[in-house]
Amino acid sequence: MIEKKQIVEQEERVVIVGLIHKEQNNERQVQEYLDELVFLAETAGAVTVKRFTQKLQHPDRATFVGKGKLEEIRDFVQGRNINLVIFDDELTGSQISNIQDVLKIKVIDRSDLILDIFARRARTAQAKVQVELAQYQYILPRLRGMWSHLERQGGGIGSRGPGETEIETDRRIVKDKISLLRKRLAEIDKQALTQRKDRGEFIRVALVGYTNVGKSTIMNTLSKSEVFAENKLFATLDTTTRKVVFDQTPFLLSDTVGFIRKLPHHLVESFKSTLDEVRESDILLHVVDISHPQYEDQVEVVNRTLHELKAFDKPTIMIFNKMDLYEKNTFDKWLADDVKQDILNQLKTDWETRTQGNCVFISALERTNLEELRKTIMEKVAQLYRERYPYKSEFFY
Repeated sequence: MIEKKQIVEQEERVVIVGLIHKEQNNERQVQEYLDELVFLAETAGAVTVKRFTQKLQHPDRATFVGKGKLEEIRDFVQGRNINLVIFDDELTGSQISNIQDVLKIKVIDRSDLILDIFARRARTAQAKVQVELAQYQYILPRLRGMWSHLERQGGGIGSRGPGETEIETDRRIVKDKISLLRKRLAEIDKQALTQRKDRGEFIRVALVGYTNVGKSTIMNTLSKSEVFAENKLFATLDTTTRKVVFDQTPFLLSDTVGFIRKLPHHLVESFKSTLDEVRESDILLHVVDISHPQYEDQVEVVNRTLHELKAFDKPTIMIFNKMDLYEKNTFDKWLADDVKQDILNQLKTDWETRTQGNCVFISALERTNLEELRKTIMEKVAQLYRERYPYKSEFFY
């Protein structure tokens, strides 16, 4: 019988590993991926001691990074109290087993790490079932490699959720569990659908964006509610919806889970029901961390995910958040004020052209330009009310 591991709340010392190969040959981009992996590890409660990268034409079928690089990693982790090695790309069950045979410590990949963070942060029944389903779908093709490391290791990152089983019966048990979880999730989704239908004829607005761009802070500011927000990845898992009224114009505002590069496919599939709020929304508020060096790449990740959810063509307002940090990171103290203003004006002009004027530049934390944001949202909401319910004049203030 599969038993769940007890969560061990202790800091783990980890090493991270990335691969530069034919399909991922931009070394700078790989380093950015590893920067994000370090942040993911920190969110899970770990400290990264060292990062390794390897250049290969394609991933090694047996060890992913090749025998020589694996021995280099082994020599480093020996005697340094390293608990875990995290690979930035998905590993097969046989690769996990082969790598652990050499390193003699626990090995996980980015997907396993993200699943661990989701398992740690799931609060509602729906989120817990979604995460558990994604975990079982992830481990099904990796059973032999994963069970061997779970038998040798205790708790910690990568151990939350499904536990050990006898190898001759594990596949049947996992498949049965997946089937049961899908049925349970369908029941929860049915209840959620009923709740959404009960919301009446309100215009629905959904906050979307890359993880850790400030969606929950904006949600708190606009709705004057207390939605959990912190400077960690995936602070929000469950969709939170609040009724908001601007100048006597009511609408429903929802905060949703953030997107990320290389988000595990099974996690996207499991959380599609939670993201129904995005699909069924009337307006999207696409929040962007303008201070992030790769913010345009993050915008593209979000747009691809919205395409996958069939929600890309909705009316969208781009909210460029953290302008205070952008100015701090971009301008030094010797730069003349008129030069700074020219740079800011060019940035805003470029994005106003690209979004056909549907963008706002703010700092939610510093509460700057929020009145323009409220006005922009209100105009879009009121316009939709006029188009959809022309007989309800009380909404047109």
